[in-house]
Amino acid sequence: MRLSRRQLLGCGIAGSVLLSTGSYWLRPAAVPGFVASEQDRQWLQQLAPALLGERVACEPATVAANVLLAIASLPLPLQQEVRELFDLLQQPLVRRWLAGIPAAWPDASPQQIRAFLQRWRHSRFALQRSAYQALHNLVYAAHYGAASQQHAIGYRLPPAIQGFLR
Repeated sequence: MRLSRRQLLGCGIAGSVLLSTGSYWLRPAAVPGFVASEQDRQWLQQLAPALLGERVACEPATVAANVLLAIASLPLPLQQEVRELFDLLQQPLVRRWLAGIPAAWPDASPQQIRAFLQRWRHSRFALQRSAYQALHNLVYAAHYGAASQQHAIGYRLPPAIQGFLR
């Protein structure tokens, strides 16, 4: 049996409608905001010392926890952008191509992570520079906002904010 052009177009449109409505009803419910995974925590624990430098004593687990708290306080659209950035950098091909890290993040050396950060910091692409700035600002705010660091640098947070950070 041979299909006419009209029948072929009709089948194509019907198939598209069926696939789009089926995917709409079968997709999992999206969770609004940023939901951290264990990979995110591990990656942030490696990222913190590379961003802060060797001369800054930091507890990577605390910095990672504070970064996640800071992300949770951002507006939902920004949380979604951070989630997209984290998801993008967790993909093996993208991590290799965009970040220059051939191994998984837990296997990356501190030198590789620092080189990745410097490439993004000085990139000719504004998107990579802004992603670097976002990571830099989140990690620095999380580190220097921690109560243990406030005393070390002689800064005291206002009492209303002190309860939010560890």
